[in-house]
Amino acid sequence: MYYLLKLFPEITIKSRPVRRQMTRCLVSNVRNTLSPLGESVRVKGGWDSLQVSTDESLSAGQRGDLESALTRIPGIHSVQVVEEVPFTTFEDAGQRLVALWQTAIAGRRFRVSTKRRGNHDFTSADLERFLGRVLLDAAPDSRVDLNHPEVNVRLDVIDRRLRLIHQGWPGLGGYPLGQQGQALCLISGGFDSPVAAWKLIRRGIKTHFLFFDLGGPAHEHIVRDVAHHLWERYSRSHRVQFISVPFEGVVGEMHRTIPDGLIGVVLKRMMLRAAGRLAQRARIPVLATGDAIAQVSSQSLTNLALIDEVSELPTLRPLIAEDKLDIIATARRIGTDRFAEGMPEVCGAVSRRPNTQARRDKVLAAEQDFDFRVLEDAIAAATSTRSDRLLESETDGSEFDVRIVEGTAALADQGPVSVIDIRPPEEREADPLDLPQVEQLAIPFYELQAQADSLPHDREYLLYCDQGVMSRMQALHLADRGLTHFGVLRT
Repeated sequence: MYYLLKLFPEITIKSRPVRRQMTRCLVSNVRNTLSPLGESVRVKGGWDSLQVSTDESLSAGQRGDLESALTRIPGIHSVQVVEEVPFTTFEDAGQRLVALWQTAIAGRRFRVSTKRRGNHDFTSADLERFLGRVLLDAAPDSRVDLNHPEVNVRLDVIDRRLRLIHQGWPGLGGYPLGQQGQALCLISGGFDSPVAAWKLIRRGIKTHFLFFDLGGPAHEHIVRDVAHHLWERYSRSHRVQFISVPFEGVVGEMHRTIPDGLIGVVLKRMMLRAAGRLAQRARIPVLATGDAIAQVSSQSLTNLALIDEVSELPTLRPLIAEDKLDIIATARRIGTDRFAEGMPEVCGAVSRRPNTQARRDKVLAAEQDFDFRVLEDAIAAATSTRSDRLLESETDGSEFDVRIVEGTAALADQGPVSVIDIRPPEEREADPLDLPQVEQLAIPFYELQAQADSLPHDREYLLYCDQGVMSRMQALHLADRGLTHFGVLRT
C-alpha cells in the first residue's frame, strides 16, 4: 500500500515544462515536510500524481501525522490510500471491493467510480455496472445513487493493474510552495492577517511574517504562536523569517504630533514605510496585508490609496473583497481562530474619531511634524527569528502575575499607591478619572516605558485605561524589565 497524491487541477493544465517544474518542486516540498519521519518515507514523482510509500517501522501515531501533513501541503488536490494488485477478471475485482466496502455502504446510497488507462476490451461504464450489482448483492439494504451518493466507491484500472482506493481525503490545493516567489506579510494575530498569509501560502508564495509590536511581550507572544502555527502546518517545507519591529515609540510620536482623526491612516503609512525597507533588506519583492474593504476606517479605498503611496513595493491584499464572516470561517478551518479570540485590542493605537476619507494634503501636512528619526530607530531595532525557532526561549510574561485591583472602593485598603492614567491626553480630557483619595499621575502609555525607571520605588503603581487591556500589557512589559511594582486598576 502507498499514498497517492493527486495534483491540483490547475497544475495539470499548465504547459509541459511548467508542469514538470511544479511537480519537481512539489516532490521536494513533500520530502522536506516528511523528513522528520526519517528514511522510512519515500517520495516518487509522476506526471499527474505523486506516490509516498512507507515501511512497517512507522507507528500508528506517526502514520496519522503523515496523513494529516499530506492534506496540508500546497499543490495537492487529494490524498488516497492505495493498494495495487493484478487486474484479472471482473469477478476478482468484485470480491476485492466487497471486502473493502461492504460495511461502509450498508444502508447508504453509493456509486462506483472507475477510471481506466490503457487498452481494454470493456468500458469504464461496463465495469461500474458489474461492480455496482456485486455490491448491491453484498449489501441489500444499500442503493445506487449516481447523482448524490453518500459513499463514492473508487478504483482505477491501469493497464493490467487494479488500483483499489481504501481511504481518501481532500488536499489543500493551490500551487507548490516557493513556486510563485516570496512575500512579506504584515501580521497582527487577529482574524484577518493570518488568513491572508494562509491564502498566499496556498497559492505557492513563500510567506514571511512582519509584526509591529505595539503592546510588549504579551502581544508578541500570541503573534509568534499564530505565525508558528501557520508555518508548521502549511509551509514547513521552507524556513521563513518572523521580523518584529518595536513600534511603541512610533505610536507615541504619532500621538504627540498627528491629529487624532488621521492616526489610523498615518500609522499604516509608517508601517508600510518600515515594511518596504525591511523587505528590500531581506530581498523580498512584495508586501502583503490582511486589509479588506471598509472593515475599519483605514481600509476605505481613499485611505488605502494614501497608504500605498509611501511604498515602492507592490502590496497584495488577498482579502480585499472578503466578508468578515467568511474570513472568520476560514480562520476556524485553518486553526487560527483560537489565537484571534485571545488577541487583545491594542486600543491606544486607534483614533477616537477616525477619518474614513482622509485628505492627502492634510496627511502630508501632519507628517511634517513627525520626527522620522523615531521610525528609523524602530527599523534599526527590528529583530528576525527563523520560523523553526519561534517558540525557543519565549516568554509572554505570564510567570509574573499582574495584580489587578477591581473598583475604586478597593483603593482605600491598599498601602502606598499611586494611579497612573495611561490614556492619551484627549481621552483623559473627554472622560476624566475622579480619584480624590489617591495620588494620580498622567503618563500616556507611549511614554510610560521611558519614565517608569524615574518613578519612586516606595509605592505600588496601578495603571488605568478604559478597557484594562493596554494597562495589563504595559504592566507585563515593565515586569519583563524587572519592574514588578506595577499593577492594574479596573473601575
